[in-house]
Amino acid sequence: MSDVRHVLVLPDRDAAEEASEALGRRFGVDEEPRLVRDALAGEGDAEDAQWLVLLRDEQGRLDPAELEEFAGEWDGWREEP
Repeated sequence: MSDVRHVLVLPDRDAAEEASEALGRRFGVDEEPRLVRDALAGEGDAEDAQWLVLLRDEQGRLDPAELEEFAGEWDGWREEP
């Protein structure tokens, strides 16, 4: 088994939580993704931090292009881990 991970970068916590819930419905993800706050260097306002949705894909079955499009629905993108 490989240790494939996907990182979705989303603009705020609400978007990250919504996307995390939708991943299971859309892609049949069994394991709940991990949400991580990603504060930008020198950032003074914690509310403006981006949020990361970390998703394991050990079977390598998720298409990166589809995840990119999915993240775009919340004004986000897929980042290479």
